[in-house]
Amino acid sequence: MRIVAADTGGALLTEDYEPIGLIATAVVLVEKPYRTATLSRVRYADPFNYDMSGRQAIRDEAFLAVEFAREVKPDVVHLDSTIGGIEVRKLDEPTIDALTITDRGKEVWKDLAKDLQPLAKKFWEETGIEIIAIGKSSVPVRVAEIYAGLYTAKWAIDYAREHGKAIVGLPRYMKVEIHPGKIYGESLDPREGGLYGEIEAETEGIGWELYPNPLVRRFMVLEVWRE
Repeated sequence: MRIVAADTGGALLTEDYEPIGLIATAVVLVEKPYRTATLSRVRYADPFNYDMSGRQAIRDEAFLAVEFAREVKPDVVHLDSTIGGIEVRKLDEPTIDALTITDRGKEVWKDLAKDLQPLAKKFWEETGIEIIAIGKSSVPVRVAEIYAGLYTAKWAIDYAREHGKAIVGLPRYMKVEIHPGKIYGESLDPREGGLYGEIEAETEGIGWELYPNPLVRRFMVLEVWRE
């Protein structure tokens, strides 16, 4: 089974570890044995001008996933929204009202569905490929989350090279290592079966440190500076 999945993660942090905005939406193609991505792509957001309500992340993920899936032709597309694995093309207002999610979640999805339901329906009609709102239970979504962390590290390197320093928060339960010419990352959750990822990056002239976020358990902070 070939699965495309998308997730948004990684945050630019203040010196006091407060999040400013999210950084990277990653989309991945994951194939058996489902531990890493065969292919990946990123779209960077502007963390200084970011809608933290969740709407921007899901919208960015859906549009990037469809664009990517048209090229790689997977069997299914997984989005990081935990609403029971429902097909996004079926998300009309009565269906959203029947979901067992919070009232705020329903309002967010009613707003999102205006764009995403027609997108998913057209994509399904043209390709036969479903877009599923499956969320954190999906292994490929978790792989996409790890890649969002890798691309966040790459963004931090580029930012530090220009501005001197960057402090970013990685997605939950993951670490990264910066090596010459590449960034490696892996899950810190031993129950996940060894999920990992790697991307190429220009890493010369950069110092870095990884440590736990003192304000939020299970999240690591990556500090990068120009040497």
